[in-house]
Amino acid sequence: GGYFLLVQDQYSELEQVVSEEESLKQSYESRAYKVANLEAFRVQMDDMKQSFGALLKQLPAKTEVPGLLEDITNTGLGSGLDIQSIQLKPEVSKEFYVELPMEIQVSGTYHDISSFVSGVASLPRIVTLHDLTIASASAKGNNRIEQGRGKLSMTVQARTYRYGTEADRESTKNSKKKRRRK
Repeated sequence: GGYFLLVQDQYSELEQVVSEEESLKQSYESRAYKVANLEAFRVQMDDMKQSFGALLKQLPAKTEVPGLLEDITNTGLGSGLDIQSIQLKPEVSKEFYVELPMEIQVSGTYHDISSFVSGVASLPRIVTLHDLTIASASAKGNNRIEQGRGKLSMTVQARTYRYGTEADRESTKNSKKKRRRK
């Protein structure tokens, strides 16, 4: 009877203390690792801040969009393309950034188009190309001169990005709330 009254409760308490000891050991080891590598983590954090700052510099501000359009136009002309149009589309706000889409329509030879795509990829600002459509220029028109030279027509959506401001994030949250209500 003494076992059940005195000892059995102490065994269950011992099991609890042993399991708590294991979790405390794991917590201690984790914290000891972090403390031992604190300086390395600080250096790594500084490196990430610098690379993040460098990436932010590649994102255009609103005022730099005309310069970016000029760079894209010069890249197209330098590649030997005929630029039919560059149309800016409405901005699309995301959680941390804002997309600035534009639709570009050009025509030229296959090599001119590939040179243009390569040139856009090497711009100092981040520009991505989406929804690329290439067709024979004869499909767009019956110009026999273009047919004879193997001209192609390309329509592409280019997107550049800028870092979202607090106002951009608020407008994104408000538009999401409106969509949920509908």
